[in-house]
Amino acid sequence: MTASDNNTLPRTIARMNIKRRRYSALLGCLSLALPLATQAQTTQLRMGSLVPKNSPYHQQLLELGESWRAAQGGNARFTVFTDGSQGGEAELARRMRIGQLQGALMSVVGLREIEPSISALQNLPLLFRNWEEVDHVREKMRPALEKRFLDRGFVVIGWGDAGWVRFFSKDPAFLPDDYKRMKFFAWGSEPEQQSIMKSLGYTPVPLETADILPSLQTGMINVVPSTPYFALASQIYTTAPNMLELNWAPIVGAILVTKKAWDEMSPAAQQVLRTGGEQASIRMRNQARQEVEDAVAAMKKRGLVVNRPTPEQMRAWNELAERLYPRIRGTMVPADTFDEVFAHLKAYRAARGQ
Repeated sequence: MTASDNNTLPRTIARMNIKRRRYSALLGCLSLALPLATQAQTTQLRMGSLVPKNSPYHQQLLELGESWRAAQGGNARFTVFTDGSQGGEAELARRMRIGQLQGALMSVVGLREIEPSISALQNLPLLFRNWEEVDHVREKMRPALEKRFLDRGFVVIGWGDAGWVRFFSKDPAFLPDDYKRMKFFAWGSEPEQQSIMKSLGYTPVPLETADILPSLQTGMINVVPSTPYFALASQIYTTAPNMLELNWAPIVGAILVTKKAWDEMSPAAQQVLRTGGEQASIRMRNQARQEVEDAVAAMKKRGLVVNRPTPEQMRAWNELAERLYPRIRGTMVPADTFDEVFAHLKAYRAARGQ
């Protein structure tokens, strides 16, 4: 080996080492980039709800999810958690905030955990006389409500409802005072409502939805405010077979997703979700309103007793509602939205000579 060879060999080895290092660095970059690329293609939309599995509401969400998944493409995944498997509605709101869920179908009970003004549509007893009034007020307030939800990090893609709340009890009852000897199911996330009930001589027992039936069976509670459909689906009526035929309040709800999840979707997927959410909500509303009577008819065949208040008894209920409104304003319902609902209703009824 010559002196020249001795000088060339180290240089050759050095060049090979440099190339090897560059190649290793390139492989390292690729190994990091590949998972990131795969992750970018995978978009998850996990939605929670209390609706029963295989119910019409569940089916509407599944159809909406399939349309969204096809539009999003890639490895998009859509999952619906039913039957309160992710917790009550307040818990659903919390899970969305921390990213465990990206969306939900919820009633006002959960929605008010995000935006309190929404409670004006559900927490005013005996205010709405029919669904037309509910629809009118909701549509009047809708733009401002959706803006408030967006400001809090949520996109509303559809508004729905689930029927009128009626009282299901173990023993028959017709007057407000009849219920003072009973123990009411109450949402654990609504302390203001519980405080008002106690001040009027009622006994609320805060529970989650999953606890209703066992609590009825053990005597922990005697009466459940519920829509007829939910009473049928959850078998509440088998232990509380008396229903007061009184439309206490509508159950109003919405389908919403977090803004973070929304921003990660493709424009095509956003459009499909927006359009599909609106269509699903309309179908849910129409179905829910029909199911009020269908569910009552089905339960009557299986032993439900329907108790209809007389006009005199209805006056007692209306008087109770009038006493409740000043207590609700500014506590359960923000004062400004409380006043807005009453103003919209007044104008609506005046236009119809009511």
